[in-house]
Amino acid sequence: MSSTSRRTRSSQLWWRPVAKDNVRITFLGGLGEIGRNCAALEQDGRIVVVDAGLMFPEPTMYGVDLILPDFRWLIERRDRVDAIVLTHGHEDHTGALRYLVKDVNVPIYGSALTLGFARHRLTEAKVAHDLTFIEVSDGERRRIGPFEVEFIPVTHSVPSAHALAFTTKVGLVVHSGDFKLDLTPIDNRRTDIARLAALGDEGVTLLLCDSTNAEEPGFTASERSVGGALRRLFLERPHRRLVVACFASHIHRVQQIIDVALEQNRKIALMGRSMESNVKLARKLNLLHVDAADFVDIENVDRYEPGEICVICTGSQGEPLAALSKLSRGDARNFSVGQDDTIILSSHPIPGNEWSVGRVIDDLHRAGTEVIHSEHEPVHASGHARQGELRTFHQLLRPKNFVPVHGEYRHLRHHADLAASMGLGDERILICEDGDQIDVTRDGIKRAGQVPAGFHYIDGTAGDLDERPLEERRMLAEYGVVQITAGVDVTRGVISQPVRAVTRGWFEGEQDRGVVDAVTATVRDAITTALADGNRDDESLTKVAQRAAGRLLGQKYRRQPVLLVAIVVA
Repeated sequence: MSSTSRRTRSSQLWWRPVAKDNVRITFLGGLGEIGRNCAALEQDGRIVVVDAGLMFPEPTMYGVDLILPDFRWLIERRDRVDAIVLTHGHEDHTGALRYLVKDVNVPIYGSALTLGFARHRLTEAKVAHDLTFIEVSDGERRRIGPFEVEFIPVTHSVPSAHALAFTTKVGLVVHSGDFKLDLTPIDNRRTDIARLAALGDEGVTLLLCDSTNAEEPGFTASERSVGGALRRLFLERPHRRLVVACFASHIHRVQQIIDVALEQNRKIALMGRSMESNVKLARKLNLLHVDAADFVDIENVDRYEPGEICVICTGSQGEPLAALSKLSRGDARNFSVGQDDTIILSSHPIPGNEWSVGRVIDDLHRAGTEVIHSEHEPVHASGHARQGELRTFHQLLRPKNFVPVHGEYRHLRHHADLAASMGLGDERILICEDGDQIDVTRDGIKRAGQVPAGFHYIDGTAGDLDERPLEERRMLAEYGVVQITAGVDVTRGVISQPVRAVTRGWFEGEQDRGVVDAVTATVRDAITTALADGNRDDESLTKVAQRAAGRLLGQKYRRQPVLLVAIVVA
């Protein structure tokens, strides 16, 4: 398993043994980025893992499909891990399970929906057959490893999300999971404010709290508000086919789309494997209410007039293989979009996905399709608490110590400032990053060291990647490749086949031809000098040529192409 860290201090790893009366928390992801959420709580030598999420790559991470936490620290301690506890079913909290459970096979706890989503992904990856899934209900308490864990209902953009309250030897440690305080949720399952207040009365030693919207003032809009916006948009377009893209896990959003469509006597068509499987699971769990007769097969969409159909599809984040991207390119098998269609992106781009989403929107406009997204209309509501809700959460729990989690560094900073503004002393607040460990005692919290926690890259075709091939891909994209060849007569100690430099992937202007000529001359001189010094080894001569070319291109021309050098001796 290969990985790389973004922080120079990660090369200076150090550990302290866990004191008998301490609880140690190790952050393996989710602190300093959106995604890869994963933490481990340790007491008496036993470990419980909270979430195992993935992150999607940036555009410059060429060929990378997924980014995972570095699980080496956990794998080295696999015999001490008792369980994995999931807060909710989003991929940034569960998507890395299929890689972790190959090495750490322990019971997985979560709500029925959360485990249903996870089990589906694990089954697809063919790693679910010998795993143990343990369903929990709202408010349930379970003895998990050395802790008693309480599952507290919270509202989020996926049903059945939980905050976690760990009873430890140093007091209560509360992990908020992802949440918001929605007073009018679609399923009437609200964040259990009364229980949170009761925990605050008992005394919370440490709060770990979602920071995604910590920069945003006020309160997050209720999910129910999206239904009103969708209803108006549908009513204004009675004769157009409506295609709505959203997260397949956002069952409440899907419910609202279905309700609005049925009010206008439209049939529902689902597009995208994850949308179909998640809707099936949610109906089975009675979390999504719609009759089978209200659906039509996506292959039969063109049999209906545009105003008689509503398509609900995946791809709101611009994923290249998702349904919406295929529609935008005209690659969908079942139907194509055009001037009679309105596309609604009922989502907001995840940081890093803006370019991909923009490209899909451009392609849809080229097809003559009307496109509506959250910059135009209130067709999306975040699932994360803003500052007003965060203040309420802190006031309910009144923690003695605080660590902001789940967010980029600026989000963590803003959340820490918010906690300080509510009276928590600076010595009681720690801003941590991936790889940090903290020790929790009844007296406070302190840093305890770092563990490896760099990015672990996954290429869907090549498997694991480390930083070297990824850096080479960046160099290829920016500077291209230079192939240098030559033949050497070892008997006479001369160049028998001339030095040749062939380029691929860079602009071949007048200046570039001069660069190639300079590289050729420099390599020829370097090989000639090496031969005069008695060097006859092909591997050594290849290194001589590579160093000479690399030095010239880097120092004089400020270019770093991938160099492929082959010096053949005979």
